[in-house]
Amino acid sequence: MPRIRPDVSVMSCAHDISDARLHREVAALVAADLRVEVIARGRAEHAPAGCDCVIILAGSGLLRRMHWALTLPWRARGATAITFDPDLVPMALLRRWVTPGRRLVVDVHEDYRALLADRRWARGMVGRLATALAQIATALAERADLTLVADEHVPPVLARNRMVLRNLADPALLPPLAAPSTQPHMVYIGDVRTSRGLKAMLAALEQAPAWTLDIVGRVDANDQQWLDTWQQTSPAATRLTMHGQLPPSIAWQHAQTAWVGLVLLQPTPAFVAAMPSKVYEYEACGLTVVTTNLPRQQAWLNSGGVGVSIPSGDDTAVASAVARALLAIQQDPGLVHQARERAAQVRNQSPYAQFAQAIAQLSQRG
Repeated sequence: MPRIRPDVSVMSCAHDISDARLHREVAALVAADLRVEVIARGRAEHAPAGCDCVIILAGSGLLRRMHWALTLPWRARGATAITFDPDLVPMALLRRWVTPGRRLVVDVHEDYRALLADRRWARGMVGRLATALAQIATALAERADLTLVADEHVPPVLARNRMVLRNLADPALLPPLAAPSTQPHMVYIGDVRTSRGLKAMLAALEQAPAWTLDIVGRVDANDQQWLDTWQQTSPAATRLTMHGQLPPSIAWQHAQTAWVGLVLLQPTPAFVAAMPSKVYEYEACGLTVVTTNLPRQQAWLNSGGVGVSIPSGDDTAVASAVARALLAIQQDPGLVHQARERAAQVRNQSPYAQFAQAIAQLSQRG
């Protein structure tokens, strides 16, 4: 029996299939009764629920990623294709042009050029090539049937059909609200690397002996050896639990009874203008957010978000400030209870319904 053609193919050659934004989008598409095919790296059991088809890419490395960038757009069977990586955009657009009825959605969920400044590998000739690809992909994204951006400032700003799809929390992927744990506990969920606060949060853990910390996410290869050494030598190592990469429905269970969620971004070009999705997710889980004072996080706090602002700086200074904030919260957990109260107010229906409706209309046209 021939397989039923999916309505939508979601493709990524760089993101893991457990990626939170990917899960939020697929959940909205499934809720809209669309048949969804997902093609990505990772483990099949970490795929979003309700997919009609899941294809796991085997292996890794630059050559494989280049191969996938050239071939995945031709493997996708959906009437509408959604790309998650700049690598895929040129060939996906070509497929769109030569295939009657094919629709293309380009998800530009980060400022690709700014993000390269935070990647150690993006130096020299490799960095120049990556920058050129980012520029080309961003320009081509303007020609897609629908261009998704994660925030107003994210290019391309002149796309013919542009939708701002912010990384707001989807309550359907979060655990039910629960009372905070008896002992002080904090959590970090996301990409694990120095520029996102890895060294600062572990130094703060050393200075806050009453606290425990869960970290959920993939560790950047450049930080793995440092982390291994820290775990072998730090007296605080027994109070740290590393969970690795997990799908959102499991990852956020580790935040259910936590007191604090950490967002210790360094002021890199990509992060200064960004609003991390985990801020909204911490908020919806009822966590007090301890964050460096980058503009968007500070504005969120000023508008009623529950948390503590830490001056950005070197890891040592940030760690000391975080430790002082943790001690204050431990002595007076009023913010913890206030955060739980706010969570009950902000948990609304998924903000992705409009996105799913737009995709459904494209697929019907196809």
